[in-house]
Amino acid sequence: MSTDQGDARSRVLVEPEELAARLDRGERVVLLDVRGSMTGPPGRPEHEAGHLPGAVFVDLETELSGPHGHGGGRHPLPDPEAFQAVMRAAGVDDDVPVVAYDGATSLYAARLWWLLTDAGHRDVRVLDGGYAGWVAAGLPVETGPVAPQVPGGFVAHPGHRDRVDAAAILAGVGSPVVDVRAANRYRGETEPFDPVAGHIPGALNRPTADLLDERSRFRPAAEVAAAFAGVEAPVLYCGSGVTAAQALLALEAAGLEGGRIYPGSWSDWLSDPERPVATGEEPATD
Repeated sequence: MSTDQGDARSRVLVEPEELAARLDRGERVVLLDVRGSMTGPPGRPEHEAGHLPGAVFVDLETELSGPHGHGGGRHPLPDPEAFQAVMRAAGVDDDVPVVAYDGATSLYAARLWWLLTDAGHRDVRVLDGGYAGWVAAGLPVETGPVAPQVPGGFVAHPGHRDRVDAAAILAGVGSPVVDVRAANRYRGETEPFDPVAGHIPGALNRPTADLLDERSRFRPAAEVAAAFAGVEAPVLYCGSGVTAAQALLALEAAGLEGGRIYPGSWSDWLSDPERPVATGEEPATD
């Protein structure tokens, strides 16, 4: 993994003031609002109550995830053609920068970042600190629904990012498998979303929440690197693949390349009752 820290961060993240300056200069940027909550109501009412000027709302559950079924977990990857249609309706073009944001933590925005970059878009950033950071900076907001005036022409070509499935993990992927959920979920003490608590046997635990500061912004590169010290090119998983993308975003913002995600994650792992489950503390390492 490399650590070209300054350039790496600016390739995948943008600060509120920097984004505001670009918009003030009249630069064309597609703004996508991906707010929502896994335990609360949909994010569209939040969007309509206040959003970045011109931002179009995109829904994680219905537009950035496929239909539920056997395998794929609680947030299956969307069908490529359906995802392409959603991005075009939101005004996304192949050669126009995209900035995604959510409420604060970049959790949902990271899912869109991963999907777009996997589909071949070369200029996608996440607003560090999300809508909360934008408001805290005193920057302007709009209210009401937003529809793009002109549909985009984005063409999705999925497969630009390496991904891992359950079969590969069972066969041995040659890289550390890292569970990025909270430690109590990893240990199997609680499980709010899935029917069985625990983790994939042999997986390490590096909670993504530890990679964010008190303002819900990603920690400096040195702190992220320290959290993943000795963990090279990890395979990241969470409950349903969303937080895994957030962790990958943190790594790439820190200049740590080579990470992959298991998109179906724990909820997909449990779709086959024959797959083993572990509980307790992280396994000892040499």
